[in-house]
Order: sequence, then structure tokens, then C-alpha cells
Amino acid sequence: MDSIDYYNKYANMYFETTVNLHMTEILDRFLELIPEGGAVLDLGCGSGRDSLEMMERGYDVTALDGSLEMCSLAEIHTGLEVLHMTFDELDFDEVFEGIWASASLVHVASSHMPTILRKIRQALEMNGILYFSVKQGDFEGYRNERYFTDYQKSDLKELFAKVDGFEIIDIWKTQDVRKERSETTWINVLAKKVEIED
Repeated sequence: MDSIDYYNKYANMYFETTVNLHMTEILDRFLELIPEGGAVLDLGCGSGRDSLEMMERGYDVTALDGSLEMCSLAEIHTGLEVLHMTFDELDFDEVFEGIWASASLVHVASSHMPTILRKIRQALEMNGILYFSVKQGDFEGYRNERYFTDYQKSDLKELFAKVDGFEIIDIWKTQDVRKERSETTWINVLAKKVEIED
């Protein structure tokens, strides 16, 4: 079973356990860097929880997810048409002022992350903002029926050193907002698309 199969199989359970989590504090940090009403991509939107909050705050939101079942649930929750698309299928050309990838890039193999970051960069307007979060750790492989890549802060700095055209704004740690997983540490990243130097 790959990660998308997992979310198709357990979509209802995942929706119920994540739809009411509050990410407002981190959303605030992201959205204060985006022009009011700006175009934002929710990359791996899951339940649509964050898409809905960004819409309610006046942003022009595009949501996508690789799991067809999650797309269906997110459409009901948000009223948006949610794109059924994997990270590899990303093909936008400088259309978003922000890309929000909360706990979604955790499923990308470390060897493939530079490719995905380049696709994300292409989708961002110049000076556009990327937010993503990953679990802190040293593990890569299958865990709980899904593929996970954990990172340390130093790994993320090395990752961005391989991908031209991003400037790291901040990297910081938070604890999981789910009480039963409070021992899990997340690493949050804010980065800005900048010109590639010759």
C-alpha cells in the first residue's frame, strides 16, 4: 500500500481526526507574508481544513490532494472544486503568491524532494512564499502503512542548498497539536522564491 492508497482507504477516519485541529497560529505567520486576497495553493489539502480557513479570511484558494477520497471529502467541507493531483503532476507557472503544504511533503522521498521543490518554485510568483512542515527525526521508509521522510533542521538547510531560487525566512519547531501525539515534534519552514543568481 502506498501513501495515497492509505488515504483513500482511511479517508473518513483521517478527515474526522484532523478537520477540527487548529493551525491558526502557523497560518497567521504564513498569511502575514501574503498580500490580502492573494492566490494560495493548499498542497495536499487533506480534509480541506486550512483551505476553508484561508477562504474565510479572504484568500483566493486552490486546493489539491493526491487521494481522490480526500478530495471528495474536502469538496464537501469547503465548497471548493478540489483538484485530484499528485505532487509529481504539479504544472503551474508562476500563479500563486503562497503555497501551503502542511504535513503533506512528509510523504516525499528525500531523494525526490529537490524535484518537488523545483515544481513548487515554478508554481510561485516571484517573491512568493512557501510553507511546509515535516516531522523531526532520522527515519525514512514505511511507517503505519505510509512512506515518511523525517528531517532535522540541518537536513532542511542542506535540502535548500540543492535547490536554487529559494531564500529561507525561518525554520522553527512546534509540538503536534493533537494531544495524543504531543511527543511528536514538527519542523516548520517558511521560504521565499527569489531570483536565481547566475
